Amino acid sequence: MTLLIIAYLGGALTILSPCILPILPFVFARAGQPFVKSTLPMLAGMAATFALVATLAAVGGSWAIRANEYGRLAAIVLLALFGASLLSPRIASTLARPIVDLGNNLMNATGGGRGTTTVKSALLLGVATGLLWAPCAGPILGLVLTGAALQGANLQTTFLLIAYAAGAASSLAVALLVGGKLFAAMKRSLGLGDRIRQVLGAAVLAGVAVIALGLDTSLLARISYASTASLEQAVLDRLHAKPLGGASSEVSSKDMVIAAADTKKPFRSDLPVEGYAPSLDGAVEWLNSKPLTSEQLRGKVVLVDFWTYSCINCIRTIPYVRAWAEKYADQGLVVIGVHAPEFAFEKKVDNVKKAIGDFQIGYPVAIDNDYSIWRAFENSYWPAAYLIDAKGQIRYHHFGEGNYNRTEKAIQDLLREAGSQTTESAPVVPDAKGVEAGPDLGNIRSGETYLGYGQAANFASPEGLQPDTPHNYSIAEPGLNGWGLSGTWTVGRDQATLDQPGGGITYRFSARDLHLVLGPGAGGKPIRFQVKIDGKAPGPDHGADIDADGNGTVTATRLYQLVRQSGTVAARNFEISFLDPGVQAYAFTFG
Repeated sequence: MTLLIIAYLGGALTILSPCILPILPFVFARAGQPFVKSTLPMLAGMAATFALVATLAAVGGSWAIRANEYGRLAAIVLLALFGASLLSPRIASTLARPIVDLGNNLMNATGGGRGTTTVKSALLLGVATGLLWAPCAGPILGLVLTGAALQGANLQTTFLLIAYAAGAASSLAVALLVGGKLFAAMKRSLGLGDRIRQVLGAAVLAGVAVIALGLDTSLLARISYASTASLEQAVLDRLHAKPLGGASSEVSSKDMVIAAADTKKPFRSDLPVEGYAPSLDGAVEWLNSKPLTSEQLRGKVVLVDFWTYSCINCIRTIPYVRAWAEKYADQGLVVIGVHAPEFAFEKKVDNVKKAIGDFQIGYPVAIDNDYSIWRAFENSYWPAAYLIDAKGQIRYHHFGEGNYNRTEKAIQDLLREAGSQTTESAPVVPDAKGVEAGPDLGNIRSGETYLGYGQAANFASPEGLQPDTPHNYSIAEPGLNGWGLSGTWTVGRDQATLDQPGGGITYRFSARDLHLVLGPGAGGKPIRFQVKIDGKAPGPDHGADIDADGNGTVTATRLYQLVRQSGTVAARNFEISFLDPGVQAYAFTFG
């Protein structure tokens, strides 16, 4: 029930996002029409269609992607006719039958013709709107879709998506109620009925143009994330946690612990009890340790760290987790890394073993390929840290990077509560270098970008993504955060695979660091590549995995740091060309 409430509130917040703008003209075209026969069917059709399409997109294969592409094309044509019929009844009458009937029905649905509003016409407009609706994937929708991808198709996924769509429909209904009264007042006082209808028609055509050009999922989506993500995150933080004590799950931001007034009393942390920790059963294998059970860990303070080895946010957290494991091992802290894969290649235990060696991880790691531990903790994030006290109760959690001082203070509190003689000390300051170094948050204007069609966005090659089939792509000058392919590639759900040598990837980015998850493909042979920045060798701006001339080699499937700007951070053109075929490219990340 909590997740349904979160999903509904997240949908309601989309009314505050700029990415909803292209949809508003279709909705406001219903202003002044009967709610039951006109507004309600349209909003219901929009919500139901969005939930269906989003479910298919989250768990379907390439056939779902193609079906949605055809549906969007049909919806664009349908709504363009709708906008034209609003501009002038004569436009609809000039179209050949049966399109004339369709145009007239659509015109009648808005009250612009002589016919009456019908439930069928309103529902038809709602279905078309639902096919085009691409709301910003903020934290809440991201949570829903991530759960769908991990757990597969099920009724819970559909209900959550319906709740999200219903929230958006509710906020749109309120906006329509207010807008309808405003339009009605203008008609009565100024006699502008025809003019208002024509303005709405122009707005509908403008919305169709924005969606057809992809601006709803690129420019508007980026603006929307900044405007609503903080609100959605606040909803998640308020409703996702389940503290039993009623207090916040994070400790005070002060750096020092205040000594108890009565030193004779045992120390008791003010961290709330969030519930009993679930079992660690379900791992397919344990590395650096034999399998650990809850019974074996009783009496210890346990830090459970969910991570996956190609995730840049996880990589930048590892130095702190590693330092805590070393600093507090003798005082009763047990650190357990739970490796829950995001990509298929991260399920290969040999790949994880190599990553553990590269990152110098000595604490136990549970390989959670089936997401058994992930689901038991009801987790939804990489990275995610959970602190368990000596009684087996979860007392603290933190999602994502950062707040390292707070987390370490929570560790110290729980160790003292368990009877350890832990003394107050300065927080660890790891000597993180290369890809493990913290991000330059003040200069990041580019976000994580997937190259597989399952989650691809901002693709700028004019040919468009062609799922699961070899295709020759080209790219010229993408806009900021746009990217494209050159050469012959086969784009799969999770990655793009180069079929012939000489192909490349171009990305217009703005950040200090650029990373790209790459793999040598099924053959496993090393693949040579060369990087250019603004058409030149990177020189001092080269990343840890290439030299100053931009040369590098893909030897394993992992995250490669390709750019680290040494001077002022500015928008740059990144180009990578591969001298050998077979490379698999998964995702860009930035720092």
